[in-house]
Amino acid sequence: MTTAQDARVALLSGLIDHAPLFPPASLALPDALAADARARASASAFMLGRFVCPATGLARLPDVGRGVSVVLQGPYEPDARVEAVEAKVDGDLSRLAGLAPEVYVELPAGDDLEERLGEVARLGLGAKVRCGGAVVPSEAELGGFVRACGERGIPFKATAGLHHAVRTGGEHGFLNLLAAVVFGEEEDALAEADPEAFSLDADGFSWGGRQAEPAELAQARVERLRSIGSCSFFEPVEELEKLGVLSL
Repeated sequence: MTTAQDARVALLSGLIDHAPLFPPASLALPDALAADARARASASAFMLGRFVCPATGLARLPDVGRGVSVVLQGPYEPDARVEAVEAKVDGDLSRLAGLAPEVYVELPAGDDLEERLGEVARLGLGAKVRCGGAVVPSEAELGGFVRACGERGIPFKATAGLHHAVRTGGEHGFLNLLAAVVFGEEEDALAEADPEAFSLDADGFSWGGRQAEPAELAQARVERLRSIGSCSFFEPVEELEKLGVLSL
């Protein structure tokens, strides 16, 4: 899996923003760095995206060998390593513009979404959605978020609760989310709980009787779903390994 012509590379490259400092892992910095080093050394390192760090811990973060995404939870001093900033909705969003090359505004996948997305689009920002945690959005809520972002040309990232490849026990799956982005039919794609309904190999990604080839998948990743945040890198990888997706 070394060329852009491989659909697995096109769909999964840089997919997982690694956030071992955040719950539920909540690792101490030395342990988080060790876990990240193992991820970078693994055969699935092509799936590794940015290292996610709270703004309050950025000054103590050593070089992690790639770009950093900062979650604003306190004062933030611009840093050359920071490629993305993630922030919750808090008053005037214009203050977020220009903080980093990419800025993602966390929005609830429900009420008030349309108005907020309009402001996000106007400012040229990205959006962020939580798929799990204290509140798990329904298929309709998450599907509405995905569709609304697509209609406005807003790239987004997703976080929380996406350790499963396919929907499991009421938890959203990241292959479901990717299918919703690539194929549409968002609510149906998010509700799919049969692993055999999905196929991903070198030639393409399939769901619901439709297939997308590498070029289309790469475009969907650039223009639509940029990444998913996960406190564990290896749990999502192991899910794909169980499905045979990463078998050469």
